[in-house]
Amino acid sequence: MQKKSLILLTLVALILCVSIVGYAQNESPAKNGTTPSASGSVAAPITITAATTPVDLARAALAAQGGEKFKNLKNMILIGTVDLYPPNSTQSIPGKFYIVTAGDKIIIDIDARPAVSFKQIYNGQQSYSSMPGVSLPPASKFGPAVLAKFDQPGYTVSALPDKKKQRGFRIVDAEGNTTDFYLDPATGRVVTFLIPYNGYTFGTENKKMKELDGILVPYNFTQRLEMPQGAFFAEYNVKDVKLNQPLGDDVFAIPN
Repeated sequence: MQKKSLILLTLVALILCVSIVGYAQNESPAKNGTTPSASGSVAAPITITAATTPVDLARAALAAQGGEKFKNLKNMILIGTVDLYPPNSTQSIPGKFYIVTAGDKIIIDIDARPAVSFKQIYNGQQSYSSMPGVSLPPASKFGPAVLAKFDQPGYTVSALPDKKKQRGFRIVDAEGNTTDFYLDPATGRVVTFLIPYNGYTFGTENKKMKELDGILVPYNFTQRLEMPQGAFFAEYNVKDVKLNQPLGDDVFAIPN
């Protein structure tokens, strides 16, 4: 039972950094932080150099994400499989996942029975977890979701040291919620984002991306969390994606 609780807690920590995972890359991306418009033309190119400012890096990342289409994204549904790796283990725990995000609202359902079965809901006001004592912050506070708001009042953008060949920048909101982004300077696409939260750092790396309706969507991504017990690792493979679907009020309903 103690081992199961540890796995569940770790899983919660890992999925915290998913936020809105509608952050991804075109399979045939335009270069230098550009993104095709609805008509197929390339809009607002940003050439990324060593002198490119953090704000322009954020602009390039948003353009690669889908620009205005990403800003206007109402909701996203991701369905697929996940492999969970406990610390110091090469043996994965296979399972299925279901994630729905809509603004601040989010529902996450992980089914890796018999080892793990977990559901987390935030309906915009209340948080529910199938594991008592675990809460999930609003999905819009971290990760790619903040790219759509970096130029709004209360948000600050600052430089980070480059990581290998990736350019880095940080976005912080008025409450101090922080996401660090590292992008490919040739495409403007974010390869990795890190979220410092509650004394830990949660990292997501996008492996395989596709464009769907002008929005860049991750189809394969990994997450990692360093803990005293060792590194927790999870690999997600998305099998089905739905964007801007009609959602009933009961989707984010808190169980009695």
